[in-house]
Amino acid sequence: MLSFVIPVFNEAESLNPLLAEIETIAAEQGYDYEVIFIDDGSTDGSWDVIVEEHESDSRVLGIQFRRNFGKAAALNAGFELAQGDIVFTLDADLQDDPQEIPNFLEALETQDVDVVSGWKKKRYDPWHKVGPSRVFNFMVSKLTGVRLHDHNCGFKCYRSGVLEEIQLYGELHRFVPVLAAARGWRVGEVIVNHRERQFGESKYGVKRIIKGFLDLLTVHLVTGYGNRPQHLLGSLGLGCFAISGLTMTILTFWWIVHRVMDVADPIDLHRRALFYFSIAGVIIGIQLLTSGFLAELITKKTVRDEQIYSVKDSVGDQDNGDA
Repeated sequence: MLSFVIPVFNEAESLNPLLAEIETIAAEQGYDYEVIFIDDGSTDGSWDVIVEEHESDSRVLGIQFRRNFGKAAALNAGFELAQGDIVFTLDADLQDDPQEIPNFLEALETQDVDVVSGWKKKRYDPWHKVGPSRVFNFMVSKLTGVRLHDHNCGFKCYRSGVLEEIQLYGELHRFVPVLAAARGWRVGEVIVNHRERQFGESKYGVKRIIKGFLDLLTVHLVTGYGNRPQHLLGSLGLGCFAISGLTMTILTFWWIVHRVMDVADPIDLHRRALFYFSIAGVIIGIQLLTSGFLAELITKKTVRDEQIYSVKDSVGDQDNGDA
């Protein structure tokens, strides 16, 4: 069974054609499916369209938010409701082509992966959206090690088990493959057809670039140091402590040499800004190390609330303790 999770924000004109395309490809391929629309605070009557579609087809489900909570929240709500073995996400603006669905399913099997991300190799977006997106994709691939051409593409599919282990918030929806890879799931990609927008207007803006960069840092910290904060804070603390300590040692050495040799114009440490910067650096280093230890203690106490590993297989009856 396939579940299509589709966030909606002021896309009333696109919903009927999109649903018709999904129904057509599903009928051609013989798919058992459900479509879950999440109305993320639309003000253009999108919810009315969703209700009408549900009344005519019970496979169409809908969730309506009281206000706009963002795409990540919408996807979370859809993932919780989805019953399919394979879950697709796609945008409601008709730029994602449902005819690509069989290619995603084929890639899941032929590439032996758990997540397939779409790659809009030829895009029909304005230059001010394409340029920053390419820079962003390059940064994500380099920083996270998950090398995809198009992290921003909303057209993706997942095995249901992947989504049971991932909690989205903020703007982290574009990083689901990265979060999945951090837990050991395999990620692949497939080239998809990208279409020009027919209705409405793009929700892309400068704020999204800034939020995306900040969320990239968040994902890097969560996936890299979420359960070992001392590795980050401790490394920074030791580095700061070492550099500042070395600088203070050198300055102190020269101060002693000048005093012993009775130099006419000896070094006055209290008049040198570098001396005070070094003192500040040592203090900051100690604070970072201390913060790292505290973070480790907090992680140790709270890590039980979240399973930090992903089990691929097991043998025997684990409930009864059999081997």
